[in-house]
Amino acid sequence: MVTPEFLSTFKGRRVMLTGHTGFKGSWLAFLLHEVGADVLGYALAPASEKNHFDLLGLKDSIQHIEADIRDDKKLKSTMCDFQPEFVFHLAAQALVRPSYDDPRLTFETNVMGSVNLLEAVRACDSVRSLVYITSDKCYENLEWVWGYRENDRLGGHDPYSASKGAAEIAFSAYARSFFFDRSELGAATTRAGNVIGGG
Repeated sequence: MVTPEFLSTFKGRRVMLTGHTGFKGSWLAFLLHEVGADVLGYALAPASEKNHFDLLGLKDSIQHIEADIRDDKKLKSTMCDFQPEFVFHLAAQALVRPSYDDPRLTFETNVMGSVNLLEAVRACDSVRSLVYITSDKCYENLEWVWGYRENDRLGGHDPYSASKGAAEIAFSAYARSFFFDRSELGAATTRAGNVIGGG
């Protein structure tokens, strides 16, 4: 349960999130702004004309950077200029069906875009907390009746699931190769499922 005491942690703190124009990202940006965080969002324009980001008026409430995570130089310079303490990574090509239509875009966004984010964190000494969000689809689908566990096999039959499994492997490599020795940095991956909520 998220408590007011926990949320007060973000008051007056610099928080950067990717994917703030999407469903989960817009809710997170709104919540962080409401508790007094200094929020910078980095994402593509909203995917549809009617969207939660515009409904909430977030463009006028937070620092809004409309850009692609595949642009490694812009992502890194934006993060290094902003100097965030907290980074939430939600940007992605987030749907299974479009991954069949354009698998290359899906892999470029979900794998290399995520690597670009990890590189930006590596270059930015101000970051103290990284929450890197992938998907519960990162697991090899074995049609089990029970839920998957963190140590179950990664992968997937479709490009979306495979890209999320690959993003998890990239995170693991960075955590062990580069972030392990940064005692002031906490980094975790979260495998989020589908959600139902307002908007």
